[in-house]
Amino acid sequence: MKTLNKLALSIFLLCIGITGTTSAQNTGNYPSMSGKTILITGSTDGLGREVATRLGKLGANMLIHGRNAQRGAEVVAEIKRNGSNAQFYQADFGSLDNVRKMAEAIKRDHPRLDVVVNNAGLGSGFAGGSRVESDDGYELVFQVNYLAHYLLTELLLPTIQASAPARIINVASRAQGAVNFGDLMLEKYHSGRATYHRSKLAQVLHTFHYAELLDGTGVTFNTLHPASMMDTTMVSQMAGGARTTIDEGAGVLMYIVTSPELEEKSGVYFNQYNEGRAHEQAYDPIARATLDKMTRDLVGLPQR
Repeated sequence: MKTLNKLALSIFLLCIGITGTTSAQNTGNYPSMSGKTILITGSTDGLGREVATRLGKLGANMLIHGRNAQRGAEVVAEIKRNGSNAQFYQADFGSLDNVRKMAEAIKRDHPRLDVVVNNAGLGSGFAGGSRVESDDGYELVFQVNYLAHYLLTELLLPTIQASAPARIINVASRAQGAVNFGDLMLEKYHSGRATYHRSKLAQVLHTFHYAELLDGTGVTFNTLHPASMMDTTMVSQMAGGARTTIDEGAGVLMYIVTSPELEEKSGVYFNQYNEGRAHEQAYDPIARATLDKMTRDLVGLPQR
């Protein structure tokens, strides 16, 4: 009976994505990242910080981003103690002007950019689930999770393409909800959960749309669900608390960043280590193009 109970529990955890992996992908045998420049947004805390320090140990030149300068300095110092270079870029993604200034600084300082990981984000429990507007007048969670990263990626794209082969990675989530194009800023209906879910699906639509545009350039664009309810600051603001560790999610993200197996793999949503199935809206080319057009208007970019 105990054996059956353990088996049932294992099957349940596997189904909801709250279990470790015993695959070879999680062995920690990563290739050297020496000579590569890697940007991770939201890398002064949680998943971003853990992966940044691991990549630093592999020799990468790390570009650290966050709002808190003291925490940024701590991460930079840790990476430098481990023998690699690192530089901190302070920017609040609640301001698109901050994003523009950050992109200009990175382009000025670094002629190459091998990997960009769009990781910074706010969760459904931010501000108790209340609707908060950004400096730009947009719903703040949607802007930080999606709009800011769209703009940053677009502004850095010439440098990324000049560094090919290169990778762009959106850290999304399995928690996804259909984007309502008639209420993109959730003014008519708002909840913390709905905002978070839509922002994460928007990241997936962004990934799929850009992967097609970048086909043949040597730049891959993928997205992933690293783990469910990791023990991060974001999750601590939510009811129920953590169910998995940062270490579990970090192993997945390290695989997506470093694996030679993924050099030519693009336009994929990974549910941890495996190719997964995102929300159905992500596979609608009209929805992807509509969101792209609306997004470019919102962040002040010309239409293609």
